[in-house]
Amino acid sequence: MNAVIRILGVDPGSAATGWGVVESSGARLSYVASGVIRPKRGSAPAQKLSVIFEGLRELIAEFAPDEAAVEETFVNANPRDALVLGQARGVALLAPGLAGLSVAEYAANSVKKSVVGKGHADKHQVAAMVKVLLPKCGTLASDEADALAVAICHAHHAGIRRLEAS
Repeated sequence: MNAVIRILGVDPGSAATGWGVVESSGARLSYVASGVIRPKRGSAPAQKLSVIFEGLRELIAEFAPDEAAVEETFVNANPRDALVLGQARGVALLAPGLAGLSVAEYAANSVKKSVVGKGHADKHQVAAMVKVLLPKCGTLASDEADALAVAICHAHHAGIRRLEAS
């Protein structure tokens, strides 16, 4: 019998941080919950980061994940945007880290390849496959679907690592 592992997936962003919780047992995936943390528009950067951090802390307390996975920052042409995204990503790594969870990081192409089968899939393809893999997830915001995709990617990669270790 395979152990059930609860995974928190996070798609960080300063305007919208998507989150998704799935359970993995062997090759079986189950949807638990998902949503988007949206700091108030026009808030100071420190306030936005605080909202993201507190939101993730509350989710970790509520859903008690065993592990977390965060999407890595993609290269951004605008240095300021890259810095702001990096700060949100730092908070997304910090919250589960402080809770004692192991935190994995995955490049966007790796997430897309795990979920869709190709690394350059568009957001609609990712969302469609998330719905196929997790039929109980219902209608999803884009950031929410991306976060669930990160959790699915982690479930696949972690499952392979567990098989190799046994």
